[in-house]
Amino acid sequence: MSLEPRLSGRALVKTFGSTTALAGVDVDLADGESLAVMGPSGSGKSTLLHCLAGILVPDGGSVRLRGRDVGSLGDRERSLLRRTSYGFVFQFGQLLSELPAVENVALPAMLLGTPRKDATALAAQWLGSLGLAGMEGRRPGELSGGQAQRVAVARALITGPDVVFADEPTGALDQSTGHDVMRILVETTKAAGTSLVVVTHDAQVADWCDRRIEVRDGLVVGTAVRSR
Repeated sequence: MSLEPRLSGRALVKTFGSTTALAGVDVDLADGESLAVMGPSGSGKSTLLHCLAGILVPDGGSVRLRGRDVGSLGDRERSLLRRTSYGFVFQFGQLLSELPAVENVALPAMLLGTPRKDATALAAQWLGSLGLAGMEGRRPGELSGGQAQRVAVARALITGPDVVFADEPTGALDQSTGHDVMRILVETTKAAGTSLVVVTHDAQVADWCDRRIEVRDGLVVGTAVRSR
């Protein structure tokens, strides 16, 4: 594991009009580490994720991925970075309803130039590894919530990203299914050597991660390392 953080944010500030969402946040993410970002609604945790992921450019401070200054990139460069170096899992999956599971997973690879046949073969392997063998042809509406989130996890990982960002990935699931999805998300990213950032308000979800930080009023007010 590198001594340098894979992803870092320094003195991050972000405002929306008169509202300060981030008021000077420092955060590091090591190779293969899973980090939970906790806090109440409006605390700034989702804004922090969006800045780290290059979706938003902070008004102050810097974000670096493997030493590269993400904030200095133009819109097209940041868009390419998100497609090549980042993976995303959202609360409601955001799968394309008209595509079967295997094509939903294959799409990011195809967008990067992988031939369709190779991309779908790799997607089928990912689905099989996540317990979805035989479901490659099912569309999102034919999957349970937990199955759909597994598809989303496979889609996030197919390009071999440096970091996966998960925004309330269990928020639409019952507790048992949510824990199953978190187990798969943490174990799969760690096995792939991928770092993970999870935004959640649920302490039981955060417990799956190696480390957690708590954000309130745009500041990090606490941190904890998983004891088990």
